[in-house]
Amino acid sequence: MISGVRIDPLRVIPDERGEIRHFFRSDDPGFERFGEVYFSILHPGWAKGWHLHRTNTLNYAVPVGRVKLVLYDEREGSSTRGEVQEIELGAANSVRVRIPPGIWNAHRNVGPTDALLANCATEPHDPAESIRLALDDPRIPYAWPAGTRGW
Repeated sequence: MISGVRIDPLRVIPDERGEIRHFFRSDDPGFERFGEVYFSILHPGWAKGWHLHRTNTLNYAVPVGRVKLVLYDEREGSSTRGEVQEIELGAANSVRVRIPPGIWNAHRNVGPTDALLANCATEPHDPAESIRLALDDPRIPYAWPAGTRGW
């Protein structure tokens, strides 16, 4: 696992009407602070990334669909520098992934239907605080499956 990345199981409470999926509480051990929450819908086969935040911590969960999250550690002095980590998120793996600043990340819908990704970030979005790369940028040692679409 990449240093500083945290994966926490989410509580799921099913009943005959459906289910409740917990995401975050202010008394959760993984909670740092609130900046903003947003939702991203990703169509099958599409990917978003690469992006890196200089100061913002991201907290991802996927309550609907299936997403493969890919992380790459390029941080100077990190014990896991150069490592790639893949994590599948979705109904079958109900987890929240904490991505600290300085970690490249991208995600791809690997399911047959739209996926919903939720992010609780520690800071409001600021385009000047992040860096973006193309999905096929050679700086990141990761090959997306053939047919992956995205930016």
